[in-house]
Amino acid sequence: MSGKNLTLVTEFLLVAFTDCPERARPLFLLFLFIYVVTLSGNLGMIILIRVDRRLHTPMYFLLSHLSLVDMCFSSVTVPQLLAVLLERRAALAYTRCAAQFFLFTLFGSADCYLLALMAYDRCVAVCRPLLYVTVMTQKTPWAFVGGAYGAGLFSATVRTVSAFTLSFCGTNEIDFMFCDLPPLLKMTCGDSYTQEVVIIVFAVFVIPACLGMILVSYLLIIVAIVKIPSAGGRAKTFSTCASHLTSVSLYFGTLIFMYLRGNSGRSSKEDRVVSVFYTAVIPMLNPFIYSLRNKEVKEAVRKILNRARSSLPNLGKS
Repeated sequence: MSGKNLTLVTEFLLVAFTDCPERARPLFLLFLFIYVVTLSGNLGMIILIRVDRRLHTPMYFLLSHLSLVDMCFSSVTVPQLLAVLLERRAALAYTRCAAQFFLFTLFGSADCYLLALMAYDRCVAVCRPLLYVTVMTQKTPWAFVGGAYGAGLFSATVRTVSAFTLSFCGTNEIDFMFCDLPPLLKMTCGDSYTQEVVIIVFAVFVIPACLGMILVSYLLIIVAIVKIPSAGGRAKTFSTCASHLTSVSLYFGTLIFMYLRGNSGRSSKEDRVVSVFYTAVIPMLNPFIYSLRNKEVKEAVRKILNRARSSLPNLGKS
């Protein structure tokens, strides 16, 4: 306490990238491109699932909501990142920072739950194919999505209240691009043990709980695949899970690296790189992961493109 300025913080000043101003413009253009691709790719996936009846299945229903959450997740953070790069710094009022943290946690948690539920859907499809229609009725995906949003809302509320009842003092400069937990914890002063325990417990619960469900689901899937007699059948069955497994590995790998490691030896620069990857890059990659490695999605895209080509001559005649 003795070495800290006890002036209470009423606004936060995001000052990331001020140490390398010459990179600000190229990074601005790069992240603007990433953001545009993220919005167009995920919106395209939602529209594709909506218009093609062959994709009206529980798996693709969950995928459409994953795309929606990815769009929102990216929109909470990337515009703020662009503002920091454009102005070299950005001032955020205390309440605006809290709102950003709340939405960031809401959509990040919902992403975790949706990925876990998609793993369960694949598990039922592979391990109990004859019971799939019985288990995954029309109401089940809606219940899954409602549960994911509800659990994300609860987690975001508890973590935001816990984080913003902390006492922030000293400098109001955050060497980061948005209001995330690691830089906020560095600004605390006074007795913050209870709030930090609540925040950490929720992080430790959400990530391992969802990851545990995914691991159990894939363990059962592997057991079912091993029992398939033909190598071609095993490869075909596993290919239906490859896209989801790739997305899970990228997302949870970066979350674990960001939130479930110790504070010793951590640097702001390292945290910035990791946070940019899971808030900007992964939401951009997900539509490509699910389209390039999914035969049904590729066929739906091909069908729409062929329909568009066939309509061009008719437009020319008219």
